[in-house]
Amino acid sequence: MLDEPRSGRLASWGNALLAGLVSPDEAAHRIADDDAVHRVEGLPGESSPVGLTLALGRLRALGAVGLRVALPVPGHPLGLCGPPDFNARALESEEAVLTVGAGLGLVPDVYEAGPEGGSGPDVHVEVVWHCLPVREGPPADVPSLGEAERELAEALREATEALSSLDVAGSGPVAQAALEAYRARAEAGRQVLAPGYPPRAVRVLELAQRVGALVDIARQAGGDGEHGGAVSASEIAARAEALRPVERTARRAQVAAYNAAVEERERRG
Repeated sequence: MLDEPRSGRLASWGNALLAGLVSPDEAAHRIADDDAVHRVEGLPGESSPVGLTLALGRLRALGAVGLRVALPVPGHPLGLCGPPDFNARALESEEAVLTVGAGLGLVPDVYEAGPEGGSGPDVHVEVVWHCLPVREGPPADVPSLGEAERELAEALREATEALSSLDVAGSGPVAQAALEAYRARAEAGRQVLAPGYPPRAVRVLELAQRVGALVDIARQAGGDGEHGGAVSASEIAARAEALRPVERTARRAQVAAYNAAVEERERRG
């Protein structure tokens, strides 16, 4: 969770575009970020994949008035509302965007080319968003911003305690590198959400990303891959058990924050 989900960028800047707060070109630029190319395939009325600018315009013409995020994992279909085919694809990618008003959803496939272990400009990234029918309905297990903020405060305490009790707080070169990368990004003054989001959503998303960073650092601490410095099956199990509810809370809060623009608009009628 150290990386911002592409579905979050698409929903955030897509919502700003639909609200008339940014231009189509700016929205497309912000969504793509450092990726080389984004295309959308399967859009009704389009026989081949199209770029983001055209795709967002087409979604608006098809009735989309907002975009929501889903960040599901096996056993937790967070933000999804069906049908099964779409849910299965979203679970495979662990993220998706659902339109409000158009009955369509978008799931990304990410293709990378470049030297093994490369990053930044050395890696060419292309993203293809697959457009599929979705049900219109309440998304699964998404809290309100207020609920998310309260849950996050407790989760942050739990994450800190878990790292300390497992003796992995900031240990190992991988954990240190991850922590420095997170701090550098946070200090760069990046725009967490597009225009049109309430300040509370920005606050909740920043805290959710901080908690997610702690979870990633705990998993990587010690430099031994997914299970960090754990050297026994019992230690691996203890770490996973301690971090699972914290990571779940952080994902729920991220979805609440990204969806806040739609929820705010619906409350106002």
